[in-house]
Amino acid sequence: MNEQGNVKPAKPALLVEQVKDLSPADLEDLCDATDAAIVDGGGFGWVKLPSREILERFWHGVLTMPNRMLFVARLDGVICGTAQIIAPSRNNEAQIKIVAMTTVFVAPWARGHGLARMMVEQMEEAVKEAGFNVINLDVRETQLAAIKLYEDRGYVHFGTHPYYAHVDGKDVPGHYYYKKL
Repeated sequence: MNEQGNVKPAKPALLVEQVKDLSPADLEDLCDATDAAIVDGGGFGWVKLPSREILERFWHGVLTMPNRMLFVARLDGVICGTAQIIAPSRNNEAQIKIVAMTTVFVAPWARGHGLARMMVEQMEEAVKEAGFNVINLDVRETQLAAIKLYEDRGYVHFGTHPYYAHVDGKDVPGHYYYKKL
């Protein structure tokens, strides 16, 4: 209870984890969160909602790719965000220590709890443990919260592509970042 005698709301349970499979309920949560992110304008490439069947196939496909690590964020047990690490193919010896971070989002209804920061921190640790030492990423110029997060975490902006994306009839620049771990 607080000073006024009212019951304090419980703090939400926050969790970030790497997953290798998804239960049907988790897949449903992940597709719902993806839908919400797309509608909000942060759909990691999608600008229109795909069918549920396409989303389910997309996420199943991510899980089957041997060079991908899928991380999910949970708010009170419900998947509300995700991010992926893509490792280079084995024949790419020149970039064998470099990974790409992609599809990072938290559904609008779950923002403000630090889950995106938690995902990035946990991914960085997993990347180091796996023997990689550089992370590359790209982000639309309009994703201001993501840009701030990456820059606050020490990612270095090294370029801008003026025609990175085309959204709502307009070209949207994109920024490219890297971080040496």
